[in-house]
Amino acid sequence: MGTSRHRRWRRKIGPVSRWLPAFARFSTVLLLIALGLFVALRVAAPYLISTGFVRSGIEDALSKWTGYHAEIKGTPVLEFWPTPRITLNQVTIRQPRESGDKLLGSIESLSADFSLIDALRGRTSFHEFNLLRPNLALTRDENGLIDWSYAGLLARAISGVRYENGAEVLDPDLDAEIGAVTVEDGALVVTDIRTGNIYHFDSVTADIAWPRLSGAISAVVIARINGEDLKVDYASRQPLLAFAGKNAETRTSITSNLLTAHFQGIASIASISALSGNINATIPDVPSLLTWSGKSIPGIGTLKSASLESDIMSSGSGLRFNNLSLSLNDASATGVMDLFTQPGKRPKIGGTLAFDEMNLKPFLDAFALRLAAGEAKEISTGMSEPLQLLDVDVRLSARRAQMGLFELSDVGASMIVGGGEAKFDIGDSQFEGGEMTAHLEATKRNFDGGGKLQLSIRDADFAALAERLHLKGPLPLATGSLDLDLQSSKAIWTAGLGDVTGKLRFWTREGTIPGIDAGALRTQAAEKPFFPLSAAASGAFSFDRLNLQANFANGSAEIHDAHITGATQTLTLSGVITYQSNGLALSGSLEATDPAKAAELPPLPFFVGGSWPNPVISPVPLLNAPAKP
Repeated sequence: MGTSRHRRWRRKIGPVSRWLPAFARFSTVLLLIALGLFVALRVAAPYLISTGFVRSGIEDALSKWTGYHAEIKGTPVLEFWPTPRITLNQVTIRQPRESGDKLLGSIESLSADFSLIDALRGRTSFHEFNLLRPNLALTRDENGLIDWSYAGLLARAISGVRYENGAEVLDPDLDAEIGAVTVEDGALVVTDIRTGNIYHFDSVTADIAWPRLSGAISAVVIARINGEDLKVDYASRQPLLAFAGKNAETRTSITSNLLTAHFQGIASIASISALSGNINATIPDVPSLLTWSGKSIPGIGTLKSASLESDIMSSGSGLRFNNLSLSLNDASATGVMDLFTQPGKRPKIGGTLAFDEMNLKPFLDAFALRLAAGEAKEISTGMSEPLQLLDVDVRLSARRAQMGLFELSDVGASMIVGGGEAKFDIGDSQFEGGEMTAHLEATKRNFDGGGKLQLSIRDADFAALAERLHLKGPLPLATGSLDLDLQSSKAIWTAGLGDVTGKLRFWTREGTIPGIDAGALRTQAAEKPFFPLSAAASGAFSFDRLNLQANFANGSAEIHDAHITGATQTLTLSGVITYQSNGLALSGSLEATDPAKAAELPPLPFFVGGSWPNPVISPVPLLNAPAKP
């Protein structure tokens, strides 16, 4: 059986072995003929093709493409090895004089491959373009469209493209081959008519692959803007629709030391009416990005980094960010955000964000800085900062939140900016075993007009708070409540303690004040005309309740009859505390809580002066007290 199988294979292979050498010889002859023709054409081409003919061909091609008139001042150079290529120097592209003589740009050197066969047949066709040090000027009109060309083939293709059945459709008579385009050390100036801004792109390097007008495009562009290198990767299967300001499938990435961003989906360069896709962006150094862009936001220094990733889509008159992941410094959140835009009104950001852990201070720095800007005339002139033109209505929640040395849990908050005012509210939170609510408001005239803070704390452990803040001196350690109402006429980020006015009310249940021994206080007062508080610090003053009220102004707090009521004695204080210098000027008294024990514990008036935490106490003699023997 094995022998018969080998015989069958020999019968099949045998005929092939007979004609294979003949085929190889024939193929070799054809290859040699083709190679000979190739070499012959390269050798004979300089004698068959004139430089003027190719030069006029590429001039016509440039004029045909752009609709502008191409002028070549330098001497063209023809090369035929390894591929036919022409290099033109000192190229200028401008409108015909009768149409305005507008300059599109100039190119120091333009080179392109051309078809040798077509040239021998009296035609010219070019591909693989290289532009050395081009200097171009483009305009973005009121509709957000780029004035790519005047009246050339590119312009006609952009105006004639249409969208059918999910694809870009271009009439065959408007289609044409392009090939690859590379740019070296170019410069581009874009004038935005809508905003009046002028953008300068220097050291431009580009690698563009666009086989045909009706085909897909991919491009990598590197440019220097305001001293920073920026890389843009762009790809689209519908480039003509994109250039026409219509909705087109797009993939775009931006990479630099200051910003990394990526978008994939459907977009338009003219509007956001049908935007949809996925976007992610990372800013490793927010202050550096603002400095580079020429913007200044006070207090932004604490916001070091930011990033977001989201599905994005047009929604009504704005954008919706679904499945949003947002990071500010080390705080991460998820949620939904909306950007609303209406003609004649400020854009508005709204939505909800849920944090696991967050730092409130950089979040406030990110939003509550120049958001409340404001007059309508600033919007109409477009002269105010971009962030000044935003209204905000954001709801926040966090399992844990930190603001400076303070820690909160189960936080529910909101940020509202509109009508020339900005408000930040903590509607609910757990604070040191109790509850806290807060209201921060910035007044009109931006945040520069000052603001106010209202804070309410109920049943919090102030002993734990004092330990967390590393406060020194005899302070009440108890579970208590506090109401604080402060305001300043200066900008929030520049206001110091001396610029704040307001009032405070503080009350507690039972507790102690370490460093105050009532018995030692009476003993020292009976023996000395004045003594430091530390001389009476051998014990602690226990109390059943504490009530304190104070007003703040001009860098000091005025205490109004602070009552610290103990089981047997009551301590009363009033006067002024200069908190900028820790200075004290207080009058106080120590007397029996039960008036029936006044004989046993007579009133002890005294004066407290010096500085905290070890002031000097000076007893004040009673006017009706008997003289000492």
